[in-house]
This record gives sequence, C-alpha cells and structure tokens, in this order.
Amino acid sequence: MFVVMKAFRVLALACAFSLVFAGQGPITQSSDTVARPKKKAVDDSSTSSDATSSPAAPSAPAPAPAPESDKIPSKFNKKDIPQGVPVFSTDSVTVSVDVAVLDNKGHFIPKIPKGNFRILEDNVPQQVASFAVGEAPMTITMVIEFSNKFQRFYSSAWFQTLNAAYGFLQTLKPEDYVAIVAYDLKPEMLSDFSTNRQDAYEAMQRLRIAGFSESNLYDALVDTAQRMQDIEGRKAIVLMSSGIDTFSKLTYDKTRRAIQDAGVPIYALGLMQAIRIVQEQYMGSIQRLDFLQADNQMRTFAKESGGMAFFPRFYGEMPGIFQAISQAMRNQYVITYSPSNQARDGKFRKIKVELINPENNEPLRVVDEKGKPIKYEIVAKTGYTAPRKVE
Repeated sequence: MFVVMKAFRVLALACAFSLVFAGQGPITQSSDTVARPKKKAVDDSSTSSDATSSPAAPSAPAPAPAPESDKIPSKFNKKDIPQGVPVFSTDSVTVSVDVAVLDNKGHFIPKIPKGNFRILEDNVPQQVASFAVGEAPMTITMVIEFSNKFQRFYSSAWFQTLNAAYGFLQTLKPEDYVAIVAYDLKPEMLSDFSTNRQDAYEAMQRLRIAGFSESNLYDALVDTAQRMQDIEGRKAIVLMSSGIDTFSKLTYDKTRRAIQDAGVPIYALGLMQAIRIVQEQYMGSIQRLDFLQADNQMRTFAKESGGMAFFPRFYGEMPGIFQAISQAMRNQYVITYSPSNQARDGKFRKIKVELINPENNEPLRVVDEKGKPIKYEIVAKTGYTAPRKVE
C-alpha cells in the first residue's frame, strides 16, 4: 500500500511539472525588427515598471549629440561679385528654319549645297550653325471646316470637302502620324495622333450632318497650332476650309500673331472655288468681297507659317496638289543658326531665306538637265517672336 501511494505521488508531481512547462510555451531567441521602437516617456516607463512583476532594466544613456562642424565660408557673395570675375550663362537663342525649294511644277529641288543658302534676320546676314536635308515621317493635323453654313448634307461643298479629306489621307505614308479636327462653332478632335489609318477613317465617318451654321476658323486654327507647337520633329497643319470666319473670339491680327509664335507650317486648301465661279453672278458685292478676303487670309496664314496655299477649281487638280504638299512637307532643308541679336525683348523678327552664288552674292541660277533655267520658289517661315527675359 505504501508503494502504491508513493507511485501515485510521483505521477502527480510529473503531471504538475508538465502543466507548468506547457503554460510557459516554447523558448525562442528574440529577433530584431525592422521598425524602430518608439521612445517611452518617463511617466509611461514608471507606470509600466510598477505594473510588471520584474524590475525594469536600466536604460542605456543617450549618445551625446555630435558638435556641429563649422561651415566653410563662401569666397564670394551673390550680391557683391568682384569685378573681373567671368560670369557664364547658357540662355542663347537658337532658331531652326525648315526650307523647301520647289520648281514651277511644285517638285522639290535637291542637292543644293549649304554655301548657297543665306539667311537674313531683320536684313542682317546670319551665320549658319547646322545644315541638314532628308525625308522624315510627318505629324499632321487635318483641320476640316464642317458647318451647316456650306457643308449641308449632300451638297456640292459637302461632297468636295469629304473628297479632299479622303484623298489626302490616301497619300500619307504608314509611318506618318495624323489627327482629325473638325470645326463649326468650336473645334472638335475626332481622332488623336495615330499611325493606324482605321482610326482616321472611323473619324471621317462622323462627318455626315453638320451641327451648327457658324464657322469659327480663327479659334480652331490657333487652338490646333498651340497644341502642336511643342511636338518634336516634322509637323504641319493641313487646312481644308472656305476661309470665312463668322464668330471667333480671336481677331485676325491676334490669329496671325499666334500662328507666328506657334511655328507650325500651314498648308491651306481653299474649298468651293468652282462653286463660287458658277454662283458669282448671283452674289452681291459684299459676299464676293467676303470670299476674296477669305482667300487672302488663307494665303497669309500659309505664307507666314512657312506653308503653302492652293485654290483648286477642278477635282482633277487634287492629286497634283496633294503631291506638292507631300513634297514640300517631307523634303526640306533644315537650317539652324544663332541670331546675332540675342536680346530677349519679345519682339517679332523677320526672316528671309535666299539662294545666292557665294562668289558674287547674286541670286543663284538653277538649271535643269538640259541647261535651261528653272523658276523656283523658296518656302520658309517669315519670322519668329523672340523670347522674353525671365525675371
């Protein structure tokens, strides 16, 4: 009996020890965490030490702050720079001019040497810094007038507008980017820049029934030019319009200035020329004057931006016009120079590009393969606006 009781006591002590170790859990080594522990306040540490049964470990003394190193004194002060110290700046103005030289048939004349070009800025000859020539992909925005004023559904002007737009799209190369903008009361982007021609043709499907009778040419042209002015590479606006503006917020003078500042060439295609000839006998003097003024406006926009203007009277002229636009846009001489007048005054400066014989400074004589002289045309922008000084 005594042996049985002794064995029972040993078994009870073993169970008690197992329960104690089970409640304590496995002993693991502590590991550092990524986050730094927050510093506790004195009151918090005292209360926590009272709450725990074990005494709090003494905290390590905080390291003394490192003494601030003496700053190296500057040799010069920004306000008083001694005389004789050179000051350098990199805000020089550089002007790039795209030049197309075309014969009387609208064909590009290649292989003209750099020495035959002369650039005048405000009638002062400039030194050419770089000269390049070649064909490059284009970034083109087609700005199409589509208002109820002229492009009524199934009218002659409606058919001519769509025929010209579809015909020009077919002349583009696969690597060219094109966007479609139509305007009446306000401009609307029908398709963004893309090399996928299906996007452009789907946008053209929307040109069926015009919404408004207003035709705000100035607002649409300036809005498109300002959107394109920061695009790199070859770029151009192909304008298909009657040239008449009815209700724009901008005036004609402000539109000219904005187009000159943007620096995007405009190739204008005047619509309804044949229709105007047929209907001229039924027009009043004011209406005839409005159409003449519209043609002059489109010529001015094209010339001052470095583009060209065309006014076809027959549908058979369209392929030749599209070829001339393609030749002028793609094959260009790119001339860069640093103007002698580096003043940042925000004034407009006129540019004139000439072809000369460097031996005698006379106009260059261009001949064909048979030695006959060729009449040529120089297409380039007429000027730029100098930047203003940044304060």
